[in-house]
Amino acid sequence: MSFQDIRGQDKSLNLLKGYLQQGTLQGSWLFTGSEGVGKKLAAKEAAKAINCVENNFDACDRCVSCKKINNNSHPDVHILEYQNSEIKIDYIRQLKKDISFKPYEGKKKVFIIDNAHRLNGESSNAFLKILEEPLKDNLIILVSDKPALLFKTIISRCKILKFSVFKREELKEFFKKSYQLDDNAAHFLAYFSEGKLGLALKLKDTDILKKKNAIIDKACYPSPTDLENFAIEDKEEAHGYLNVLASWFRDIYMIKAGMPQGELINFDRKSDLLRSMNLFSFSELNEILNVISNSSLYLDQNINLKLLFYNVTVQMKGCG
Repeated sequence: MSFQDIRGQDKSLNLLKGYLQQGTLQGSWLFTGSEGVGKKLAAKEAAKAINCVENNFDACDRCVSCKKINNNSHPDVHILEYQNSEIKIDYIRQLKKDISFKPYEGKKKVFIIDNAHRLNGESSNAFLKILEEPLKDNLIILVSDKPALLFKTIISRCKILKFSVFKREELKEFFKKSYQLDDNAAHFLAYFSEGKLGLALKLKDTDILKKKNAIIDKACYPSPTDLENFAIEDKEEAHGYLNVLASWFRDIYMIKAGMPQGELINFDRKSDLLRSMNLFSFSELNEILNVISNSSLYLDQNINLKLLFYNVTVQMKGCG
């Protein structure tokens, strides 16, 4: 993979390649934008490009350096990935030690901190001290979709590179041309992901249309057996379940409000949406969407998932 394989980010990537060509890609950077738009991928490609043996401004994916970075085994490229926990001071202390050494075999040492907004107060202060020192042979890239949670003093010491989402129609066409998806599948991926390529690619091979329609049917037309045998135990799966339900009731709300039907997320079930829109008032739809939103927040607490989804389904009774 190289920069040209990252879709929809030409403006940001051209700026990044300009710094590579000038030999000034160093110091501290903040890659920001919505989740799933390619920020972390671009950071890794930058690490490959800056250390590539064969090319000067992009990764060749053939040399020893590129292959090691692809395999996360390059001694000079460090990627920290925190999903659900704080970035504690111990890592920042280790980072400070690693930065003090010259590159072992690469041209520059690269440190990528994904979800950088998970730095806590103590680690943020320690990290700020690192940024106050010259970083001549080092490149630090913070990756975050929530930059407002970072210390302003950290942001002020970083060059900021913003990544944007695809236009949904463009992403739909991309999936039709590049992956030969049918119109319904491409439409759902583009609109459900809100133009976020990373999320859409993650869902692409999961038979998403069949799964999301099964979720809608089970929630909107539940049998007693469905409620008794509710089987979701994984929080990530539960979030996906709630996101599908939110898209469904959002569509009912929007079609009731007169939105063009081509903007529906669940366009493949347009006829069902048209039948459902007269079953609810706007206030009832608002209440259902609030229940779904609040349930997403409860998932981060120790709550019985079966009871949670039973309550959600009861709230939505009569939706078909």
